[in-house]
Amino acid sequence: MEPLRVLELYSGIGGMHHALRESCIPAQVVAAIDVNTVANEVYKYNFPHTQLLAKTIEGITLEEFDRLSFDMILMSPPCQPFTRLQKLPKYILLENVKGFEVSSSRDLLIQTIENCGFQYQEFLLSPTSLGIPNSRLRYFLIAKLQSDPLPFQVPGQVLMKFSQIESEHPQKYPIDAQDKIEKKKIETNICINSTTQSSGKDAILYKLETAEEVDRKHQQNSDLSVQMLKNFLEENIDMNPYFLPPKLLLRYALLLDIVKPTCRRSTCFTKGYGSYIEGTGSVLQTAEDVQIEDIYKSLTNLSQEEKITQLLMLKLRYFTPKEIANLLGFPPEFGFPEKITVKQRYRLLGNSLNVHVVAKLIKILHE
Repeated sequence: MEPLRVLELYSGIGGMHHALRESCIPAQVVAAIDVNTVANEVYKYNFPHTQLLAKTIEGITLEEFDRLSFDMILMSPPCQPFTRLQKLPKYILLENVKGFEVSSSRDLLIQTIENCGFQYQEFLLSPTSLGIPNSRLRYFLIAKLQSDPLPFQVPGQVLMKFSQIESEHPQKYPIDAQDKIEKKKIETNICINSTTQSSGKDAILYKLETAEEVDRKHQQNSDLSVQMLKNFLEENIDMNPYFLPPKLLLRYALLLDIVKPTCRRSTCFTKGYGSYIEGTGSVLQTAEDVQIEDIYKSLTNLSQEEKITQLLMLKLRYFTPKEIANLLGFPPEFGFPEKITVKQRYRLLGNSLNVHVVAKLIKILHE
């Protein structure tokens, strides 16, 4: 069988390409397209023999698209370049952020692929469904140019688990727009449930952790189907550059999502990780023998210096870019050119995707 000819749009650092390799389907990426020069440096470093076009999608002519003669499109942001092609691809996989499923862009996308004759299925999936200790809920759409529905296709519904595809009679998770909007409101309220305790320079920001959040974290750490974080950590490297400085510890101690190597969870790492604190990703407690509850309870009525001394006992550090890449499913050989700074690496990874999730979807789409 001839290998599939694959076009990778908004290729970033090559997450889709790595997923295609992991899927083991016979395929060749005929071109990758992205306008981000820093991301393109990383892509070329990892895939030096793949044609990489530093252009916007709009800047590619119809003739250029047709000359590539591709069978499959892999892409992240919403884009429908196939609508102006003379020959449609057979397969499409699209990834986007949660919330895309209730957007006008999604409605336009669905209308377009239906008009073009594709059968499709939408998903909201997180790496935790594959036993990876990282929450990164994302929207996915897979589409195939054929008249018969996909075997697992559930019209008008978003599937939330891989088991719904793999079981003979998949459980249906109907999610209508209003439900999604209400759920989003609840999540937003939890995220901003914070208070400010001000005392001049001693101002400490903190948020109240609800009983539901505590219970959810406990359940995540008790889920034996998910691996421990220690399986994704680097060894024998200098961790000193990654320890949180005293100033940040003092100001944001009660905002941090703290995990240990034995935990089976971590929050979504965003492009602001390493630059901002709240909501950008978990930090790692490397002093595992120290009880975090004892440290935090001892902070009351201490001076700034005493608080810092207590907090430093936890040895809190950021996850390294390599560790985040490991959690995102990038292979061991994945790397960055030396000139790419740590801050740039965090930003690029925060904009990327989970390779294992996409690889599984590619397999399902190609079956």
